[in-house]
Parts: sequence; C-alpha cells; structure tokens
Amino acid sequence: MSGPPYPRYPAGTGPGQNAIGQFVIGSSPIGTIPSFDYWTTILSQYANSPILTQLITNFFQYIDPTANLDSFYDLIWNVDSAQGYGLDIWGRIVGVIRQVNVPGTLTYFGFNEAGAGAFTGFNQAPFYSGVPATNVFNLSDAAFRTLIFAKALANISDGSTKSINQLLINLFPGRGNAYVVDGNNMTMQYFFKFELSPVELVIVEQSGVLPKPVGVSATVVVNA
Repeated sequence: MSGPPYPRYPAGTGPGQNAIGQFVIGSSPIGTIPSFDYWTTILSQYANSPILTQLITNFFQYIDPTANLDSFYDLIWNVDSAQGYGLDIWGRIVGVIRQVNVPGTLTYFGFNEAGAGAFTGFNQAPFYSGVPATNVFNLSDAAFRTLIFAKALANISDGSTKSINQLLINLFPGRGNAYVVDGNNMTMQYFFKFELSPVELVIVEQSGVLPKPVGVSATVVVNA
C-alpha cells in the first residue's frame, strides 16, 4: 500500500532547501519557506489508515513553524520589509533611534489672522490640536528605514566627499541637489538646495548619520 503521491518541486525549491548546509547561493529561495512534507515520514503500510494520517495531519498543523519563520524573516530579519519592532532592532544594530526631538514651534494650517509664520495653506500642515505634550516625535517606518540605510552606509564610509555625497543622495532621493564642501581649514559644510522639514533638519543635525572626520567642524546650509 502507498500513500498519496508526493508533491514534486522545481530544482532548488523543495522542502529543506533553506536548511543549514543545503542553501545554494543564487539558487535557493529566500524568504518564503516551503512547508515540510510530513507525508514523507509516514510508512506506506500506515498511509491508508484514516485515523493515523488524520492524527499526524493535525499534529503537523499544530507545530508547523513555517508561518512563524516567514513572519520573522519578513517583519524582522529582512530590513527591506521589516516593520515596527523589527526596524527598531535594526536601528539599535546600526546606531540610530526612531525618536527625534524637534525644537521650536510647529506650523499648522491656518489663515492670516494667526500671524505671519504661524500658519500655512492647504495640504501643507496639520490642523492645530492644542499644545503638544512633548517635542519628541516617532519617525514613520518608511522614514526610519531610510535613516537606517543611511546610517549603515555612514558606518562603513571612508569619510571622503564622494562617499558622503552618495549618502546624501540615498537619504534625500529626488529632492534636489545636496552635497558636501571641504573648507580645507578643518571645516566642512553640508549644502541642501531645497527646504528641509523640521524633522529632516533634526535628522541631519542630531542623528549622527552624516559622517565627518575627527576634529573637523561641520555646518548645515539649507536652500542657499
């Protein structure tokens, strides 16, 4: 007697291909782990026993870790798709935090009666919701992921102008010209030819993501 036909998998995609010692670089899949075929553990003489096969099927469903391993890879291990707590872990690894302290007052949606500089137009700022209890804000997952990648690049940067300019391109893609200038007198300046939001300015000035050589003073020049 024999059990149901075993599933056939394309080369490099069957059960166990993600196991230690069986992973083939460039061929084995990453992320989605094929479920273990528990039918390979059932002897043929028991394959037609509905009670035994149902017990084994139920037991496998109870202990199958595939979904948990997939979630771990997608939400924590893979920085490209990590979310929430997973990104917080990556932040600790590279040396940045999600919270930023934004000094000063924020601009809200309003009209001329609010006074110059205290308001802005439609689709530019939120409605006023009262005095904020704190100036500490959490970066969104998308913004924090960009900061993590930038800090990871800064960690391996050689501090050259070329390396820092590449970091600026990665940190502010499609925003406009951003570059660093060496003053040749132990000073350097980061130039941004576009406006930075208060949160972005804090990231630039406080997060430590922009590298500079030891003993060199650095300043930020915005929209100059």
